[in-house]
Amino acid sequence: MTSPAGPPPTGGGSGEQKRLKLLAVTACPTGIAHTYMAAEKLAQAAESRGIDMKVETQGSIGAENVLDDNDVKHADGIIVAADKDVDLSRFAGKRVLTVGVAEGIRHPERLIEQVLSAPVHEAGALTAASGAGGGKERSVGYKALMNGVSYMIPFVVVGGLLIAISLSLGGHTDPSGGLVIPKDSFWMDVNNIGVIGFTLMVPILSGYIAYAIGDRPALVPGMIGGWIANTGELYDSKAGAGFIGAIVTGFLAGYLVLWIKKVKVPKFAQPIMPIIVIPIVATTALGLFFIYVIGKPISWVFENLTDWLSGMTGTSAILLGAILGLMIAFDMGGPVNKTAFLFGAGLIATGNQTVMGMCAAAIPVMPLGQGLATLIRKRLYTEQERETGLAALFMGCFGISEGAIPFAAARPAQVIPANMLGGAVAGATAGVAGVEDAVPHGGPIVAVLGAVSGVPMFFVAVVIGTVVTALTTVALVDISERRRRGEALVGAGTGTAGLEPALVGAGVGVPGAGAAAVVAQAAVRESAATGTTSAAPAGSPGLSAGSADESEADDSPAEVLSGYLTERTVKVRLDAADKESAIREMAELLAGTGKVVDVDELVATALRREAQGTTGLGEEIAIPHAKTDAVTAPVVGFARSVQGVEWDSLDGTKARLVFMIAVPEAAAGDEHLRILSLLSRKLMDAGFRQRLLAAPDESAVLGVLREVG
Repeated sequence: MTSPAGPPPTGGGSGEQKRLKLLAVTACPTGIAHTYMAAEKLAQAAESRGIDMKVETQGSIGAENVLDDNDVKHADGIIVAADKDVDLSRFAGKRVLTVGVAEGIRHPERLIEQVLSAPVHEAGALTAASGAGGGKERSVGYKALMNGVSYMIPFVVVGGLLIAISLSLGGHTDPSGGLVIPKDSFWMDVNNIGVIGFTLMVPILSGYIAYAIGDRPALVPGMIGGWIANTGELYDSKAGAGFIGAIVTGFLAGYLVLWIKKVKVPKFAQPIMPIIVIPIVATTALGLFFIYVIGKPISWVFENLTDWLSGMTGTSAILLGAILGLMIAFDMGGPVNKTAFLFGAGLIATGNQTVMGMCAAAIPVMPLGQGLATLIRKRLYTEQERETGLAALFMGCFGISEGAIPFAAARPAQVIPANMLGGAVAGATAGVAGVEDAVPHGGPIVAVLGAVSGVPMFFVAVVIGTVVTALTTVALVDISERRRRGEALVGAGTGTAGLEPALVGAGVGVPGAGAAAVVAQAAVRESAATGTTSAAPAGSPGLSAGSADESEADDSPAEVLSGYLTERTVKVRLDAADKESAIREMAELLAGTGKVVDVDELVATALRREAQGTTGLGEEIAIPHAKTDAVTAPVVGFARSVQGVEWDSLDGTKARLVFMIAVPEAAAGDEHLRILSLLSRKLMDAGFRQRLLAAPDESAVLGVLREVG
């Protein structure tokens, strides 16, 4: 909560007027350019008024120029210009003004005036603020989900890979126990460490979903709720609710904490509310609710599904295989998955190994399919998701279906149906072929170790199911993203739309990112269309400005920005009249360097980045950018428009100064974002912009651009 405050103190005890000190935080989920432009604008406005200001920028590698306790202690006010969640708890007792990042660019002077009479942020108030100017920002629920996913991914990867390594190097087949690792062996210790990672995966997902909604007081109830959801013994079920149960408990914990925070309590109790009262009340209420209300239906489902499957053993092999594949793929370790797995495993002892063969073929399809999807359409995924996809491929080979959980948790409406379709195809194919599995485990590893009969058809079933899952996932995610942005569903020749990050960290990452975005964090969710994850230091301005004549007199080679921009990629007159035409003209300009192998794909990737949020920065500037294998090396171009191009800029101006940055997928993100950061900052200099507009030819333009670095 906040309370009104009078004007800030401006005099010391001696009566001497002291210099006003302000702080600011800028952050944008769709690109670092707006983050740094807002920071620069605020700093310039403060300097022109004789005000000390320190600005923290929250770019794609996190916070830079961080505000410390001493800064906050002596601050007269804090401006938060952000389109993503910013922790306000550290600003308790200070005047805090929260706006969208666009306001920091458009009206920095007005914000400086308003913060002097802004309300005081009090301890115990909501500690996360989100600016109102984003326009492209996802819902709170989506950001919370991606926040949980981004924190869960390392546990999935580490736990899964350790289990896979221990099974491959230390395991052997045993008819009575599946793939067995000798007790008290080195590889059993490695396996146990991996199991711990997997065990923590579900409560981590739940806890950080709750954290994104209710902040720190929600973390404990979220994690404990997730642990309860994953521990079926607590509610008389042979299987826990898995990641789906964790999503449920995460949201319940988060919103329960928000509701408790609204309860009015005496002032003396306020300090203990977030650290004692709220966590205890929320944890107890959520835990008991899950055990006595949600847990019973889960137990009922498990028992009745088992009875139902028992009655189907004499039916068609195709139908039974498809049903088992659907169940295996549905919740990956949850009650439905466990029912199918234990049903197949239990029949091995009776001599019926075909049911387990169906399950074994379906088990690896989800991680293999999702991993393959990240390779088929890289632009649909953030960099973190692509890395997780590689780990999922490895886990799939060892029958670890949980490798697909991060993808299913991030996009359940698209990924789960795709998984189920692929699982059903694999199970049905294995059933028709009469594939048998003698051990209660699945994936290619059991075939390699000799536990499967009908090995060729087993691999055929796995491959077909994997391909079906991958193609279905790509299609559904593509359609979903296009519909979310209101785009027409065009042919595949235009490529696919990128995703915002993942909270991912919201961090996304992490949870996602555009070529200049965070995944987060975010979202972060960074844009999968370009997939970068790092930013240049906040304090890295361009070189000190000089005149155009001085630059022209420089004898250095005719290239700037580490050689990425040369006279060949400069055009003094841009002919295009609209954004799409301008991007195409810029792409063709870059193609003259020989570094562009597919102009159409470069244009499509840049346009997908624009769909996430305009790269029109205001002040007649636009910096479209793309990360794509349509280019073989980083390249930067510049062109001027006499009339200006409508670019949906934050300040409504048409773009007359257009830069285009393109880097290959494999290029280091740091260099790409360094260029974007340098340009964003330098272009805030009105004199620099005027010199660019006045330069008579390409050589003179290049001379001015050398000031950037």
